[in-house]
Amino acid sequence: MTPHDSPALPFVDFRAQLGPIRAEIDAALARVLDSGWFVLGPEVEAFERELAAYGGMSGSVAVGNGTDALELALQALGVGPGDEVVTTPLTAAFTALAVAGVGATPVFADLDPETLNISPEAMARAVTSRTKALLPVHLYGHPADLDPMLALARDKKLHLIEDACQAIGALYRGRAVGTWSGLAALSFYPTKNLGGLGDGGAVLVNDVALRDALRRLRNGGQSDRYRHEVVGMNSRLDELQAAVLRVKLGKLAAWTDRRRALAALYGRELAGLPLRLPVEQPYARAVYHLYVVRHPQRDALAAHLKERGIGTLIHYPIPLHLQPAFAGLGLAEGALPVAEAAAREILSLPLYPEMTDDQVRRVAEAVRGFFR
Repeated sequence: MTPHDSPALPFVDFRAQLGPIRAEIDAALARVLDSGWFVLGPEVEAFERELAAYGGMSGSVAVGNGTDALELALQALGVGPGDEVVTTPLTAAFTALAVAGVGATPVFADLDPETLNISPEAMARAVTSRTKALLPVHLYGHPADLDPMLALARDKKLHLIEDACQAIGALYRGRAVGTWSGLAALSFYPTKNLGGLGDGGAVLVNDVALRDALRRLRNGGQSDRYRHEVVGMNSRLDELQAAVLRVKLGKLAAWTDRRRALAALYGRELAGLPLRLPVEQPYARAVYHLYVVRHPQRDALAAHLKERGIGTLIHYPIPLHLQPAFAGLGLAEGALPVAEAAAREILSLPLYPEMTDDQVRRVAEAVRGFFR
């Protein structure tokens, strides 16, 4: 069989994950259907406890999606109109949309060229008298360098929220992301390492008062039924999603180990090629939500792999400061050169726990063929 005759290898394969756990998923869904309770019930409460324990936090608040998790965290901290939030330009747009959602202004700072996470030095330069919060993203499942950011937050009396939507279970200096700031947002979008059968999200939180505020805010600001103390939103994880996520949470540690093993195999198979490969920093233990390589001929490489039935994606092709939605910030091309250069070169290769070693080798062989 030639490479062109090989079966298609998708970028992600949801059916491959669900197949082995289908009976457990069906039982979880049946449990909810039999209970007759579908919103903010015992499944959500149990999931919140189990998620907090997994993340090394004292509590969690399950919400409708990862964007809402960020927006509710900002709102609970009092971030709003007139405030600025410093964040990265290389992330899903929803990070910055959450900032805009509370009426604040996202301020983009350039990247560390090695990790592609936000640069602590650039973050510090972006702080002004209007800055209220720092919002680093643990991009692709690789922890950002938190120590200098936490020091900056303490020095300037700023809030720090970790966008860990791609990084559940990742470690910074041996501790889970989120535990350092005590406040982190998670997404359970189906492609995430812990993904639901639809949208979902959560805020990991250590402060009890902040946890209670988040619970009110996600439920319309209600302190009691029909008594709305503050203006909140309707962002409630449903019981069906919580039940599914409870099943998957029990598999997450093994899935994460497999992601790490596949990433290591990619590293060995792609070594020596003129590609920039992901490299874990001494402070980091990544969870490889994505395996992202860099090359100046990214588009040609992607086309080469597509011809051979291998799916790829770009995360993300347009830095946020160049998105039309944020044109009002007045940042033209050239303002953030590291992010702009990265966006022209990055390519995400298939990586999910159900991939076989042979499939990784097939991708690597196809990549090697591009350079012959």
